[in-house]
Amino acid sequence: MSPRTLQEITTSTNTDLSLCSYGEGQGSKFIRKAKETPFVPIGMVGFAAIIAFELYKLKSRGSTKKSIHLIHVRLAALGFVVGTMTLRMAYSMYQKFWAKSRP
Repeated sequence: MSPRTLQEITTSTNTDLSLCSYGEGQGSKFIRKAKETPFVPIGMVGFAAIIAFELYKLKSRGSTKKSIHLIHVRLAALGFVVGTMTLRMAYSMYQKFWAKSRP
């Protein structure tokens, strides 16, 4: 085996660093990802909104037990996330199969 030259090592290191996003901050990374897949922030915001609204309604739950109310909150929030994921999948399938066939 021949030893690797300094140029080969530098070239491979530069390639590896260019593939990473070390210089990118959390905010800019989130904005970039949100532009690539807008359904992710929609799911996150919807999940948080449902949880906040239902926890606000916790005070006026009536005769319902607290544990039952929290189970309903969890199901509503998870149902919203699963619905968002389903819409994302349907949109992706539409783009992949039907949108390409149209002129």
